[in-house]
Amino acid sequence: MISNQRDQFDIPADVVYLNCASQSPLLNSVCRAGEEGVLRKAHPWTDFRSEAAANAERARSLFAQLIGATADDVAIVPATSYGISVAARNLPLTAGQRVVTLDNQFPSNFHAWRVSAEDAGADFHQVARPDDGDWTTAVLAAIDDNTAVVALPPCHWTDGSALDLATIGERCRAVGAAFVIDATQAAGAAPIDIARLQPDFLVSSAYKWLLCPYTLAFLYAAPHRQTGLPIEFHEWAVSGMENRTSDRDPTATAIGARRYDMGERNNPINLMMATTALQQLIDWTPAEVAATIKPLTDRVAAAARDRGFAVPPDAHRVAHYIGMRMPNGLPDRADERLAEKNIHISLRGDSLRVSPHIFNSTEDIDRLFAELDRIT
Repeated sequence: MISNQRDQFDIPADVVYLNCASQSPLLNSVCRAGEEGVLRKAHPWTDFRSEAAANAERARSLFAQLIGATADDVAIVPATSYGISVAARNLPLTAGQRVVTLDNQFPSNFHAWRVSAEDAGADFHQVARPDDGDWTTAVLAAIDDNTAVVALPPCHWTDGSALDLATIGERCRAVGAAFVIDATQAAGAAPIDIARLQPDFLVSSAYKWLLCPYTLAFLYAAPHRQTGLPIEFHEWAVSGMENRTSDRDPTATAIGARRYDMGERNNPINLMMATTALQQLIDWTPAEVAATIKPLTDRVAAAARDRGFAVPPDAHRVAHYIGMRMPNGLPDRADERLAEKNIHISLRGDSLRVSPHIFNSTEDIDRLFAELDRIT
């Protein structure tokens, strides 16, 4: 396990921040990298362009290392919704086919498929929340021979109830369905092994568990999905070349998943911040991050059950965050009232979501429940 890392973040002593599933704080080192990036942009007459391009490649490579892929498999995009739109554009549907998602799935990996299914006359199937918390069994039952796309997260965003994506991926391959993963609520805080999951596409926003700045995400495209149509047709995606020479080949294409890169990819600020954050996560390892957070979410689960709150079963939840549901509903303005006491969580539907990180302590969890006892 990793020792408490609070001193690596700018978190005041009286703040209990338990909301990384919404937005992570930035490491102090990442803030310093951002300041350096701003100065790079302030002085564009320096080696600004080549440094930014090199940082793009380094960020791509570091994310690939986190998930067990290669740099050629990774595109740099601005958001999960953008990456999912790339996937939807390259996985056409026909009438009578099925798309499988979860009920109340996060919008970024939901609406693109809903619209595609409606346009094609396909069946847009939302798996209902299972009473026993076993999403995996429910999803497997929904995948049939007509299924064209299965688009899922590693866990439900409202409460951390988990899915066994490796098992679901095996079922997808057995019926010939494409497998698309929104890994935003796992990448950086839980191990991801592309070789086990074998998705067609996997995308993760970077501003949550990857500890990166906003407006940045990473898209994995399997080798057999790297010749599709990008969302944008900018210079290096189409030509695969950044030098502005008159003899470049306009019909050449970028190597691998780079063809799906966003325009204005070479952001000197975001990329310097991202490479610093991703390297720190690699040094810690997502497995160790998860192992360090798990005792905190276990403490949440135990305290919640003691009070009669419902939480996902231990066998069907992730290690790094957890949602609680109260039998009589959540207190009015619970999140705002907790924030007034410098305790920060999220309300997601009828779930009070608690998402700590390696800067939190058991005392933070105890302070949360002491305040909940006061307002419930």
